[in-house]
Amino acid sequence: MTKDHSMKDDRLSAIRHYLFEKTSASIHEIADAVGASLPTVRRDLLTLETEGAIHRTHGGARIADSAGIEAAFEVREQSCIAAKRAIGLAAYADLRPDMSVFLDAGTTVLQVARRIRMNPLPISVFTNCLAVAQVLTDINDVQVTLLGGRLRSRNASVLGALAESMLDRLWFDQLFLGASTVGDDGCTYTMDEDEARLNEKMIARSARTTVLADASKFGQRATYQVTRLDERLDLITDDSLTAQWLDKLAQAGCRTRTVSLDAYESAELDGDAA
Repeated sequence: MTKDHSMKDDRLSAIRHYLFEKTSASIHEIADAVGASLPTVRRDLLTLETEGAIHRTHGGARIADSAGIEAAFEVREQSCIAAKRAIGLAAYADLRPDMSVFLDAGTTVLQVARRIRMNPLPISVFTNCLAVAQVLTDINDVQVTLLGGRLRSRNASVLGALAESMLDRLWFDQLFLGASTVGDDGCTYTMDEDEARLNEKMIARSARTTVLADASKFGQRATYQVTRLDERLDLITDDSLTAQWLDKLAQAGCRTRTVSLDAYESAELDGDAA
């Protein structure tokens, strides 16, 4: 990808994020927000409208209703993106041919799907995440099954009684599970009761569960408890997690791996140079 194409992609993403947060804005406001000229922004808005991401209005633009879910997920995906990518790469290394794998609806877990797309291997992937299913569409040797159920727009996932009943008939070699937060009590939490219940059933139907959570998730608590980080689980996080937390996890028996962001970024730069 050329530098100009990369800059344009970054600018289009910034415009989508800005319009998602503001709902609508004038061309002048958008140009100021992304640091681009008015003619450039007008061309970008034409591109985004063609893609169905926005609707142009008189003197401005607004986010398309159909793009709301995607935009919300994309905004969260970009948070702590370097850590999420490094964690996703470490998780991908655990995959083996012919495995049955469940990919949860977390933005860090999505990075595992992106790695599978870059380096496919013959596995069966089950997911309750629309974004994961989309990333893995039309890849040779990767069989994808999407659970049915109620759509939760915040993370483009499906859950509820129908999704839970499907899990009763399935068994997975590996589950990669995200976490909205990890409380001081050493438990993972989510904001949705149905998601907590579905996550619990995912764990019960998997031979091995690996929680993927960057350091920013720790020390916070949401409403619904999912699971305790103990000897039943593995955890992959980044190396900015405090020594106090690492000690707490070790005492609980949770098998914890930390990834080095410096080493990951150096490897990515080497790959780009190659």
